[in-house]
Amino acid sequence: MEGDFLFKAVLQWFGLSLVIGALAGTASAGFLASLDFVTKTRLEYPALLFLLPVAGILVAWLYHRHGKAVMAGTDLILDEIHSPKQVVPLRMTPLVLLGTLITHLFGGSAGREGTAVQMGASLSDQLTHVFKFEGQQRKILLMAGISAGFASVFGTPLAGAIFGLEVLRVGRLRYAALLPCFASAIIADRVTSLWGIHHTVYKISEFAPLELAPLGYAVFAGIAFGLCARLFSQSLHHMIRLFKNGVSNPMVRAFVGGIIVIVLAALMQSDRYLGLGLPVIVETFNRHVPAYDFILKTLFTAVTLGSGFKGGEVTPLFFVGATLGNALSWILPLPMSLLSGMGFVGVFAGAANTPLACTVMAMELFGTQGAVFCAIACIVSYLCSGHKGIYHSQRIGVKKHVETN
Repeated sequence: MEGDFLFKAVLQWFGLSLVIGALAGTASAGFLASLDFVTKTRLEYPALLFLLPVAGILVAWLYHRHGKAVMAGTDLILDEIHSPKQVVPLRMTPLVLLGTLITHLFGGSAGREGTAVQMGASLSDQLTHVFKFEGQQRKILLMAGISAGFASVFGTPLAGAIFGLEVLRVGRLRYAALLPCFASAIIADRVTSLWGIHHTVYKISEFAPLELAPLGYAVFAGIAFGLCARLFSQSLHHMIRLFKNGVSNPMVRAFVGGIIVIVLAALMQSDRYLGLGLPVIVETFNRHVPAYDFILKTLFTAVTLGSGFKGGEVTPLFFVGATLGNALSWILPLPMSLLSGMGFVGVFAGAANTPLACTVMAMELFGTQGAVFCAIACIVSYLCSGHKGIYHSQRIGVKKHVETN
């Protein structure tokens, strides 16, 4: 009898994962294609940046008028998994999609992971209406949606699966969702590829030997990545509080944020810190970049997201980490491209408190040759970044440090 039940449960979750993966993969494919289009349009017409304050008003109005229930974004998804209350409104998908595309079209500094995760989770949660899921089953459904969204937007199915398991609680994984998260992530990634979407390729061209000295340098780099992750998270949360306390009207808040981004870009006389910043990330693997890049990207992103624009935090974290790693190559005797790759995943690991997902992501993106160095960067960064990361609703399952008497 138990065997029959387990077989039916496995069959059920495989079927549901197929649907979740297809929905999230298709949504991510449409999102990535649209994001590529608006980014190219912004680069072709740089003057669009001057409309960023107006775009901010539009994004804020859309959420004020139609999206108050989904304003919390990814944190709403995490809250629903911790304490289920009601099905995530389907409107989250079009709102976050439109808000993110508007942000990027007019030059806001933001990412894409948050958008994909919110779309994947909100779409998957609609199955609750069909199958009348509640309790543990609904939690697993949402976790599978998170994994599917993450995997499909970055082309990293294994990292996406682990991210959905790891992001909820610091130090704990939910193994009950193992099969749905992995199946949904793999299917979503394949579906996105079938739609003809190609992901950016990052290449570490030189590696260090697995010897005591290079591994020690990797630990020092990990400490720097963890402190940087903490700086990014605190800057983002501080900016959100600053805007909310200083400007009560969300539309005025976004308008002011847009003006600040324009002023910052004018002061730097560069569009380097606008949008996703993928060209700069790729550049860090091939040549030295300005050592202050990671500070300025943190500032641009904190102002953009803190004032109410939409998009994810993860791609800016990739930018911040890769540029910091690149800068560290001036003082640490490790290959530049290896340090850039270590920073790419290391800062994200510290800011999201997901060292396992980020270590696996390094292997999926860069191959296994530098896996030990990337793992050290992710683990040490995680330990040095504090317990509060970019997600307010992430809970502490196990403290990072064992207390000694």
